[in-house]
Amino acid sequence: MTPAELLRAMFQAAVDAALPSICVPAHLPPRPKGRTVIIGAGKASGAMAKALEDAWDGPLEGLIVTRYGYRVPTKRLEVVEAAHPVPDAAGRDAARRIHELVQGLSSDDLVLCLISGGGSALLALPAEGLSLEDKQAVNKALLKSGATISEMNTVRKHLSAIKGGRLAAAAAPAKVVALMISDVPGDDPSIIASGPTVPDPSTNQDALGIIEKYRIDVPNSVLTRLRTADETPKPGDPRLARVENIIIATPQASLEAAAEVARRAGVKPVILGDSIEGESRDVALVHAGIARQCAMRGQPEKPPCVLISGGETTITLKGNGKGGRNTEFLLALAIALDGRGGIYALAGDTDGVDGSEDNAGALIYPDTLARAEKAGISAKAMLADNDPWTFFAGLGDLLVTGPTLTNVNDFRAVLIEKG
Repeated sequence: MTPAELLRAMFQAAVDAALPSICVPAHLPPRPKGRTVIIGAGKASGAMAKALEDAWDGPLEGLIVTRYGYRVPTKRLEVVEAAHPVPDAAGRDAARRIHELVQGLSSDDLVLCLISGGGSALLALPAEGLSLEDKQAVNKALLKSGATISEMNTVRKHLSAIKGGRLAAAAAPAKVVALMISDVPGDDPSIIASGPTVPDPSTNQDALGIIEKYRIDVPNSVLTRLRTADETPKPGDPRLARVENIIIATPQASLEAAAEVARRAGVKPVILGDSIEGESRDVALVHAGIARQCAMRGQPEKPPCVLISGGETTITLKGNGKGGRNTEFLLALAIALDGRGGIYALAGDTDGVDGSEDNAGALIYPDTLARAEKAGISAKAMLADNDPWTFFAGLGDLLVTGPTLTNVNDFRAVLIEKG
């Protein structure tokens, strides 16, 4: 198996460990006395709906919203598509219908929620006094700001009529069970898809603080909302007393699945962490330093070894290029390694889309910079312009998987061969 083949096999193992067809059936609750209403949102929710249909032997009704291109054919449940990462009218309309579906239920009814990463943009129901255009403006600004996913979702919760526990509150007194595929560092259920079924410990003031911290330009209506509106449901809210939130797939489990592939290939895995955050290019510098230490000193592991990490890095956009946080990580990593022999790497988003392009990520090789120079491509200029997609597309080194139908955040693997 070549280094690239091993890295690709590890990435596929990480994805496979979080497939809804594997994770959903084992966590289904008992059938209720009354109705079973299925709702869901996220990049994996379409596949989660299909897995639920295949495993459920009772009546079902409901609506799920997923990203364009991520719909899976279902027979009993309606699955619609909407925009991500910036919400659109389809997401707003789906969120409104989902909000209506859970109202007027009894204590004998069950609301089964299928939640995964991406749900924040897809459940785009503006809070009172706000418009879809307001939410779009805030989302675009947050994506460019360098804010962490936790910070972004804290703001989003307080501008929504459905996030931050409000969806579960609307479903009371019905039993609510949420099955969640985690895509956030630390697996905090209140952050996954902005926690529509989870009590929200954050406040409007917290959201204002994040806007001020990153100097985000937002519409006046957003500031007015955050300064005057009621709060999201907090821990202990009686409306959420019958809510159960279950995380059924995690980034850590996917990293461990990838590590096992490496072991079987005779390569020692070193899991650096499943919740690494920070600027993509800064995280790349740290990974490069550890890789060099392995190659030169045999620490923390002697080659052949592979450094594995997950989490969600960020990009503070200053250029006008194309790409995403994984390709930006790799481009910065290639520059930091400066053509060092025997080191390869892959980074990709486990949902199959890195940023706004059609690739999951990319790969780098010991000769990446040399091939780029020969092709007349400046790695440093591309990084300065936030244009890693163009860099890797020019070398033919993009990782293209198509929609994976799951989402446990980013996967990074740096392989150090034995010298």
